[in-house]
Amino acid sequence: MGSRWASFHLFLQPLITRSWALLRCSPSSATWISGAEEWELPLLKDAAKHFLDKSLYAIGLCSMIPLTSSSSLLLSSEKHGERKRRQTKAVFLHEFPDHDITLEAAWPQLFIDHKGKYWEVPESISVDCSSLISDSGLRYRFGIHKNSGLPQSVDSVNAQNPIALLPGLCAKAAFSYQKSKDLWRQKETKEDVIIETEKGQFWRPSYDIRLREPHATISGIIGGTCMAWASAGSGSLFVKPTQDVERSSLGAHNRVRFRADLFGSVCYTFQHGKFRNLFGDLTRVDARLDILSASALAQKASNLFRSAQSNRPSNELSSPKINLIYQQQVAGPIVFRVDSKFSLDLSPGRHGPHLEDLIYSLNYSLRILISGKVVAWYSPRRKEGMVELRLFEF
Repeated sequence: MGSRWASFHLFLQPLITRSWALLRCSPSSATWISGAEEWELPLLKDAAKHFLDKSLYAIGLCSMIPLTSSSSLLLSSEKHGERKRRQTKAVFLHEFPDHDITLEAAWPQLFIDHKGKYWEVPESISVDCSSLISDSGLRYRFGIHKNSGLPQSVDSVNAQNPIALLPGLCAKAAFSYQKSKDLWRQKETKEDVIIETEKGQFWRPSYDIRLREPHATISGIIGGTCMAWASAGSGSLFVKPTQDVERSSLGAHNRVRFRADLFGSVCYTFQHGKFRNLFGDLTRVDARLDILSASALAQKASNLFRSAQSNRPSNELSSPKINLIYQQQVAGPIVFRVDSKFSLDLSPGRHGPHLEDLIYSLNYSLRILISGKVVAWYSPRRKEGMVELRLFEF
């Protein structure tokens, strides 16, 4: 039996939009400050009210127990300030040479949809088997998932419940095949890393090991998913007789028992510079086209050639997505980055791309972590931001 340890965390939640109240005063207070010559009690009360807002704080307890050399058990419990219920999670992980098996149970469980919206399911239990990354580019995953209770939206109002999160027992499987081809690449040499000076040789690697080689690369991925629902889960104790539940129950009634689909992506990457000099040594552009659902896209394309258009609501999965990322070195390890996401809506009268999300960020690469950085980002469309520490991500 390995050693056991537990860690206690007290942290803030800047993801909630209301947390930005810390960075601004109310309109009345702002007007009062501009004309005031001294501090008064109402301003102090207003600032204290923002700091005491329960939605800014959360407390959590996490314990990881190594059972064997290849298996571990994770137990965690969190209490968010503005929520009455406590979130509890248990995760069992067992590692095989080529696969990982994960058994997870949570009350409630948090999910994120393709729009970046968070959903809370009162009870979720799942077991998954996933393959590791192979040199051939083939990956697969299958598992069984059971949800109980009606999913609730965390950060939106009057949002339609995702069908995949409705109550029931579901078996899921997915596979993907990925391939990448370098159009050209300038390999890193010994002269790039070791610098000759009058005082001797010095080792000067790139600020980020994943951004050390200029190149132009095209890559693609194709895959498929299938799911089979065993039950509708209408007997959940968490479901209350409301209008939203009736709409969700109707969605569960119309839910297809078996569904299969294909997806794919094509990406082009261009990088100039080795990201090791102080100025002008990194310019990078990433462009990716995502096909979320081949069947939905084919159905939408067929509707364009029909004389009579259907009044049914448009399937969001039928619109291809374009992701553009631009990175430019500012000075030394500081990089300015812009992430944008566009949707190609094929509906009549709405041809062409329209912006779905936009994120500005400043990245400070930490050479000591090989490929780590501190990221300060802000999304003007979502009106939220955060400062994060990221490892092996760009």
